[in-house]
Amino acid sequence: MIRRFTFLVLLCFFIYLLWPYGVFNLRDENPHTTSLIELRKQEAHRKHIPFHPQMTWKYLNQISPDMVHAIILAEDDRFYEHHGFDLEQIQIAFERNWKKKQYVYGGSTITQQLARTLFLRPHKSILRKIKEAVLTVYLETTLPKKRILELYLNVIEWGNGIFGVETASQAYFHKSSADLTPDEAVALASVLPSPRRWSPVSEKAFMARRRTQLLERMQRAGYAPPSYFLDGEPTAITFDPNMLSEPPHEAPAAEPDATEELIIDSTAPAATAP
Repeated sequence: MIRRFTFLVLLCFFIYLLWPYGVFNLRDENPHTTSLIELRKQEAHRKHIPFHPQMTWKYLNQISPDMVHAIILAEDDRFYEHHGFDLEQIQIAFERNWKKKQYVYGGSTITQQLARTLFLRPHKSILRKIKEAVLTVYLETTLPKKRILELYLNVIEWGNGIFGVETASQAYFHKSSADLTPDEAVALASVLPSPRRWSPVSEKAFMARRRTQLLERMQRAGYAPPSYFLDGEPTAITFDPNMLSEPPHEAPAAEPDATEELIIDSTAPAATAP
């Protein structure tokens, strides 16, 4: 009797957590907005500044494979191996944060980031973390990996009012996301998870270093052609500012320490789509 009652209580609790979210509908429907977009709208309204979010949908097979590979390597190189939570990265995050005595590294997977972007607000609380965990499990058990990746690439923030890889590709490189080259894909992936702090076309040494590191990892994983390297050595990616337009960003912050490079500095082998 007690076990049945406990089961019913837990079931009701999970229904309460998931009831407002139409995860199952995401199998066939593309979201027109996200919790993050609605939050940005509210922030802009409070500051009395214009905000016109743009999000153009592209299916996974319409996006450059170089972009897909760059995102996986930069954000979650075991994406196809885990079931929503990367325990190794969680351990690394705990150790790094404990050493720094502050929250500097999250270690979140692509699925966790998608759950937050689609459904949750960024404020930290125990209930929100529980919701994120439950939604992550629900996404992983409801949607195939390729659909999760497709959703992520289409809703992730890439600058002020820029959401999704197609919008970002058009804004920064004036081309479709299907035509992104390895260095352009790396430039977009390297600003995550701080897309409003850094620009894909930034000339700062820190961003050039991140782009070079990620491109080197793509080459080692067999995703970038050897022509992007000279004599087997990685070369810094440079851009002609006259050929690119940079959408407005918030005032640049001080250059971070090496901790932020952990995402793309890992030497772990890349996960491969089945």
